[in-house]
Amino acid sequence: MGLIVEEDDNYGLLVPPSNFSMVEDLIYRSGFPEPANFGFLGTLNLRSIIYLCPELYPEENLKFLESKDIKLFQFGIEGKTDPPSPMPKDTVMAALKALVDVRNHPVLIHCKRGKHRTGCLVGCLRKLQNWCISSVFDEYQKFAGIKSRDTDLRFIENFDALRLRQCLYSIIYRYHGYGLKNRRLLYHEENVHKAQATIV
Repeated sequence: MGLIVEEDDNYGLLVPPSNFSMVEDLIYRSGFPEPANFGFLGTLNLRSIIYLCPELYPEENLKFLESKDIKLFQFGIEGKTDPPSPMPKDTVMAALKALVDVRNHPVLIHCKRGKHRTGCLVGCLRKLQNWCISSVFDEYQKFAGIKSRDTDLRFIENFDALRLRQCLYSIIYRYHGYGLKNRRLLYHEENVHKAQATIV
């Protein structure tokens, strides 16, 4: 299926960021958005962006977010490859809390190239969705390509999704139907005596 490129009055051609894809309804992933991608991102009506790098967000990108009232969640995960930086469990857990909260949707997840850090976060999301591990690995490798990292795959495999379920008091993950297109994230308020989940 080919990509339809359209014109936008403010930004010109609508060009998606590198490695762009839909994860679920209203959840997207990509590499780092460039100014040329702003027009396309504007069509997604994003409420938030989950940024997985430690570097400061560029001023031009911040101005775009401000103009569209998009909230930025930054979770600084190092992307060193020699030796590979281990994925920080607590940071990934915090990013997942922001990701599964539908009040932040539509949401875009990105790191630098949309491969390893983004792939790990999406892989942990899939475990929360009870995907079989072979399907989780297949999706990770589809985006990582020849640069797939064994350390990332081990991190995803060992990620304790039960821990996240136990600490999400105000956000409940539920699905309707069996196809990917029918899966939805629903927000429900639980018993008022329970503590509210806090996004770090």
